[in-house]
Amino acid sequence: METGIYIVTGAMASGKSTVAELLARRLERAVHLRGDTFRRMIVKGREEMLPEPSDEALRQLDLRYRLTALAADGYYEAGFAVIVQDIIVGPALMSFISNIKSRPVYLIVLAPNEEAIARREAQRSKKGYGVWTIEGLSRLLQQDTPRVGLWLDSSTLTPEQTADEIERRVQTEGMVHPAPQ
Repeated sequence: METGIYIVTGAMASGKSTVAELLARRLERAVHLRGDTFRRMIVKGREEMLPEPSDEALRQLDLRYRLTALAADGYYEAGFAVIVQDIIVGPALMSFISNIKSRPVYLIVLAPNEEAIARREAQRSKKGYGVWTIEGLSRLLQQDTPRVGLWLDSSTLTPEQTADEIERRVQTEGMVHPAPQ
């Protein structure tokens, strides 16, 4: 894979963190940029994203995405490949991509089926679902997220196989899945 900015998104328990880390470790100089870090930095006054978010939650989500884009550009300008990992779904995806100034940008959407997500959620120590349901977040991903970039059904793939497939597609197809400029 070449130096660039790679965005790895998808529903909770789709494998984003694991796959992003694997991809970053395969590159010579790479950063795994976890967008959720910016959310957790808010010590007091944080509004969580709910299925029916408050105006303040939406402002904080927009701030998180803008800070992530700025950090991605900064690391890229310093000579690092950047693997951005976060839940960026629905109409916010195109806005997020437009906030990144560096190129090339590759978008990878991990889209395992709901059964695979439920299985993965049951196997991990941190639990993401509660207020959000697997079905609700999956619907937001599948119905409201623009179909740009590489959409990968990783339902039957291990994280290593998923990273292999992403790497293969980037190497063989070149910039076939760049985010719009």
